[in-house]
Amino acid sequence: MTEPGARDRILAAAEELFAGHGFDATPTSRIAERAGVPKGLVHYYFKRKPDLLTALVERLPEEHLDPANVVVPGDVAASLHRLVDVLDRTLDSSAMLSHLLWREADTHPAVLDVLRARFARLVEQIRAVVAAARPSGCAAADVDSAAHLLASAVSYRHSVARHAEDGQDTMHRELRFLADALAAGAGA
Repeated sequence: MTEPGARDRILAAAEELFAGHGFDATPTSRIAERAGVPKGLVHYYFKRKPDLLTALVERLPEEHLDPANVVVPGDVAASLHRLVDVLDRTLDSSAMLSHLLWREADTHPAVLDVLRARFARLVEQIRAVVAAARPSGCAAADVDSAAHLLASAVSYRHSVARHAEDGQDTMHRELRFLADALAAGAGA
């Protein structure tokens, strides 16, 4: 296994320090020290400190999801559970970075833009899964509402994941509720 390059070490150090202490409270000298590189090398790769944050945003893993891999036809609840499991695995691979982004979204418009785009993609993924698994007769407006509600719940859970105690149990109840509501709407 090869050692990560200087740029990757700088990004890893920045991610860890920004997440732990905040963007504004972390000087580039500490990032360089943590990465084991001269401070000038940090500025060689990243002209300005905000460029570090932008590079971290770009490293955030995408949730590429094929609905066919999670949909259980006719079973919205099982499909949503499988979807949330995939999303949780993505969170596990980037929990520190996700926390950092939520924290910095208020003061860095580029971060907020990335989070908004991720939320829109999440809504689309949920919508596709629910649409493929839903009972016949379920209104498109209900699918859209369910997608937005679940995206909000997942986003909230991921934003506070390191502080959550019962997130999994709560999420299972929420998924069952959404599935039951969609099924009841289809029968109306």
